[in-house]
Amino acid sequence: MLSYFIKRLGLAAAIVSVAMFLLFCMIYLIPGDPASVALGPRATEEMRAALREKMGLNQPVLVQFWNFYIGAWTGDLGDEVLSGRPVTTVVLEQLPYTLALIVGGITWSVALGIPLGCWAAVSRGSWADRVVGILSVAVIAVPSFVIAIYALLIFAVELRWLPAIGAGEPGNLGDQLTHLILPSLAVGLGWVGYIARMVRASMLEVLEASHIRTARAFGLPDRTITYRYALSIAILPTVTLLGVGIGQMLSSAVFAEIVFARPGVGKLVYDAILTRNFPIVTGTVLITTVLFVLLNLLADLIIGALDPRVRSSF
Repeated sequence: MLSYFIKRLGLAAAIVSVAMFLLFCMIYLIPGDPASVALGPRATEEMRAALREKMGLNQPVLVQFWNFYIGAWTGDLGDEVLSGRPVTTVVLEQLPYTLALIVGGITWSVALGIPLGCWAAVSRGSWADRVVGILSVAVIAVPSFVIAIYALLIFAVELRWLPAIGAGEPGNLGDQLTHLILPSLAVGLGWVGYIARMVRASMLEVLEASHIRTARAFGLPDRTITYRYALSIAILPTVTLLGVGIGQMLSSAVFAEIVFARPGVGKLVYDAILTRNFPIVTGTVLITTVLFVLLNLLADLIIGALDPRVRSSF
């Protein structure tokens, strides 16, 4: 297990290094002068030159990349252009809101997707299987921002069951959870379909295995066979799918945070792009990339712990 962990950790570090290089290239190739955009049209040339020097834009490209690369690995992502605050501090202040949104989305997708997938598998070929299949494809096809808008209009505007905007009163956990319901539903509903289809396919394969037939021959209840023996094996591909799905949820969180006027990393990077605040953009994208890689690493380690065949094949 230690060897498997070291290999996966090395792969994760390589992925982050490549992502850092691509991120720097994309930021550098964007046309326009970041100092002019950040300061506005009334700024003097001396002010622009001072800001370029502060951001390191007057240095050669290789020097800029080296400073960015070393600073990223040491946790120094520079300072925010206007306020002068450390980028890491600014991003980490918003990160808990986005993490809560992602956890809420995963909760929706798992709580609905796994039971629906199991129900479709044990009811193969029935009307229940067909209904689950139609609903799965439907929620996959609908974009998250459409779900967010309709959820806002129906449950907040028309029915007035849930709050429309904001993240809740600080320190009031109940109010914060209430404000989290609709945004997390918009983020996680699309993955209900993916998880339901994955669980159904895995369950159908596992239910035909020899040990399941042996359990049936011994007269074990169908509920015990389905949820204790079959689901524990069929759930493994779903763990991998969730690791990949977190990246999609991070992108969906941008729309949810804008629609519901929530603070978070997505709203932060959106505002930074509009103002050409490059330190915030690079810092936010880099931190979310590292988070995504670490969560995938965690998913791989969980699968490796549950299935020894994965460890031996890597």
